[in-house]
Amino acid sequence: MSTQTYELVTIEAIRAAAARIANIAVKTPLVRAPFPDVKGEVWLKAESLQPIGAFKIRGAANKILQLTPEEIMRGVITYSSGNHAQGVAYAARMVGAKAVIVMPSNAPAIKRAATLALGAEVVDVGLASTERLAKSDELVRKYGYVVIPPYDDEQIIAGQATCGLEIVEALPDVDLVLSPVSGGGLLSGIAAAVKQLKPGCKVIGVEPELAADTAESFRAGKIVEWPAELTGRTIADGLRTQSVGARNFAHIQAFVDGIVTVTEAEIRAAMRAIVSVARLVPEPSGAVAAAALMFHADQLPAYTKAVAVVSGGNVDPAMLAGVLAEQA
Repeated sequence: MSTQTYELVTIEAIRAAAARIANIAVKTPLVRAPFPDVKGEVWLKAESLQPIGAFKIRGAANKILQLTPEEIMRGVITYSSGNHAQGVAYAARMVGAKAVIVMPSNAPAIKRAATLALGAEVVDVGLASTERLAKSDELVRKYGYVVIPPYDDEQIIAGQATCGLEIVEALPDVDLVLSPVSGGGLLSGIAAAVKQLKPGCKVIGVEPELAADTAESFRAGKIVEWPAELTGRTIADGLRTQSVGARNFAHIQAFVDGIVTVTEAEIRAAMRAIVSVARLVPEPSGAVAAAALMFHADQLPAYTKAVAVVSGGNVDPAMLAGVLAEQA
C-alpha cells in the first residue's frame, strides 16, 4: 500500500458541506435508547430517516453539488452494493445528471429496486469490490462519466462528517460515539468532526467479525485487504467492502480510538433491540454500533453519554421479519 500522506478534512470543510447539502440531506434526530443492561445514557443517530434511508446521501450530495455544468452533462458513475448507489442516484437526479451504478449481483433486491426507482442505470457484476471498480473504470473510459467514489474521497468524507457535526451540536456532552466501518467514509468523517469539536470524546469503529479487515488494519498500522468470499459472509451487506480506503484510513489513524468487532448473532439481537426500544428500523449494517454497546462494554472506553450511529434502514422486509421472529 502507498505511504502517501493525505490532508485531513478540516472542520471548516465539514461546516461548508453541512451548508451545501442542507436542502438534500436532513438533520437526523438522536433517539434515546434505554437498552436493558447497558450502562449510561445511549442515543441512536437515526440515519435510517434520511430520504434514501441511509447516511450515504450526505457524501454523495456534497460531491455532486460541487460538479461543474460540464461534468453534470457527462453524467456520474459509482460502484456500490446499495446505499451509496441510492445516494448518488438521488443527488444526481436533483442536479439533472445521468447516474450509472455498478452493483454486485448479490446486492439486496430492495436496494437495487430503490436505485432503479430513482432513475439510475444499474450494471451488474460479480461479488468482488475489484470487479465493481474494473467495470466502472471501463465505462468511464468509454463514456466519460464522472466517478463519485463511495468513500475514498475528500468531498465524500466531508459530507459524511456532517453526521458527526450534528451529533456534537445535538448532544454537546457526548463522550463516546460509535460508528460502523467498512470502506471508512462514515467513520473517518464522524471521527474528524467529533475530534476537532470535542477532542476528549472517544470515537470507536464497529464492524462484523466476518468482515473485520479494518480492525486488522488498525492493529497492523497498515491497510489489510480481505477476499470477497470472506467479507461476503456477513449479514451486514453494507459492510462487505474488502479494504478500508486510503484517505479514510489516514483519518481513522488520526482520530479513531479503537475498532470493535461483533458477531452475526449480536447484530441480529441489536436489530431486535433497536426496533423494540427505539422504534427505528435498522438494516444489519446499521445495528453493529448498538451491538458493540450491548455486548462489548468491556472493550469500550468509560462513558456517561454514548451515541451509536444507525447508518441505514434499507433492510429486506422478509429478512427483518425473520430476525424479529427469532428468540431474543
